[in-house]
Amino acid sequence: MPHIDSHCPGSFCWMELGASDQGAAKRFYGGLFGWSASDAPMGDEAEYTIFRLEGREVAGCYQLDPKQHLGVPPHWMTYIQVDSADAAAERAQSLGGKLIVDPFDVFDFGRMASLQDPSGAYFCVWQVKKHVGASIAGVPGAVCWNELSTPDPEKARIFYTQLFAWETYTGADSSYIHIKAGGKEAGGILPSSSQGGEEPPHWLPYFQVEDCDASAGRARELGGEWVLPPATMPGVGRLAALRDPQGAAFSVIQLT
Repeated sequence: MPHIDSHCPGSFCWMELGASDQGAAKRFYGGLFGWSASDAPMGDEAEYTIFRLEGREVAGCYQLDPKQHLGVPPHWMTYIQVDSADAAAERAQSLGGKLIVDPFDVFDFGRMASLQDPSGAYFCVWQVKKHVGASIAGVPGAVCWNELSTPDPEKARIFYTQLFAWETYTGADSSYIHIKAGGKEAGGILPSSSQGGEEPPHWLPYFQVEDCDASAGRARELGGEWVLPPATMPGVGRLAALRDPQGAAFSVIQLT
């Protein structure tokens, strides 16, 4: 049960769900992963949900406001830790990215900015103050991988390696780009041939599970749907691509 007390700059540090029905999301993910949920006020009568595993923070959730988010569908958002949200936002723009939300303080928890990479995928940067991000890994229900789907993997690779100093490599007989952040395997970039025809570029979280088939079945029982049914990837594990009942995409993986 690896407990995490800090993340190094460039690490995937937090996963956040924007939901159209916050209460339904709590029920779905609690039923699927065994997450507990607690809410805290965040202004304008809204509440922010913290999901926990074994008492440790694993992800967040908030209610999408139709007026504020202008039709943005439910989704999972990837956060990457930086020393300075302001510097990272400026650097991202100089590398061809777009600033979506200017850097701002989230109470005394941290400072963040919302960005879009040159290929079109959205992500956030997080500068730690009191909140370090996810504080547990390596157990069922925790995030274990982050995967980028983009029509231009090489353009994205150049952008992120220059922004976060990631190490990247491809296997001898694969076009899948592996990402190492802080010296650790942390995610990947799909080859362009795997990009869905109508799917916009996006980051996809993978949640570790004990039994992929059982978890995929449980997701469907709870109202989710299968995008890709459980399948075995040699040398990696068994995985399934899913959508929750509100349409937010994610994957589960039973690691080899």
